[in-house]
Amino acid sequence: MKFLVIEGNIGSGKTTLAKMLAEEMNAKLILEQFADNPFLPKFYKDQERYSFPLELSFLADRYNQIKKEVLNLDLFHPLLIADYYFAKTAIFAQNTLKTDEYHLFRQIFNMVSESVPKPDLYVFLHADTEKLLENIKKRGRDYEQDISPDYLEKIKAGYFSFIKSTHSFPVLIIDINQIDFVENPEHFLLLKNKIFKSNYRSGTNRLILP
Repeated sequence: MKFLVIEGNIGSGKTTLAKMLAEEMNAKLILEQFADNPFLPKFYKDQERYSFPLELSFLADRYNQIKKEVLNLDLFHPLLIADYYFAKTAIFAQNTLKTDEYHLFRQIFNMVSESVPKPDLYVFLHADTEKLLENIKKRGRDYEQDISPDYLEKIKAGYFSFIKSTHSFPVLIIDINQIDFVENPEHFLLLKNKIFKSNYRSGTNRLILP
């Protein structure tokens, strides 16, 4: 395995798990770089005006970052772990943009998506909405505190629609409702072993832990 993606809804712990696995496996880590996006603070003040340029900037940033990092693996870090995949761009844009804006956005997305490197394994951390909201509240990011259950459900539906249509690489859906891989080392070890010690077929694979 050379390229592993850890994905999930907001509050699923995908970034935390990606960091833990990268440290454990001495892997190169790709984290989404959204904090420095110049459109983000403008978007929070005027969503209607800045949603389209924000989503376009995310598309460009994610595309450039993934292509650059995957094509520049080094001998010291032969494994690359990312906390997002390029398809995330379209999933979130669909829930942010107006219909006509999304249609234009999707045309641009489709033009570039074919050249994006595909992961050897795409892991999706699935948690119930209640657990996601609990995690969001616990980590305390101000800009996330108004996220509604309905919005999380829409994002989940977008991810599942993408997963259902994906057949070119293995997708592993892991139900994490009953585990805590941050506080429980045994849960983390179990998760790591399931990710790295099994061969999954292309398309959707499901796993319930423990």
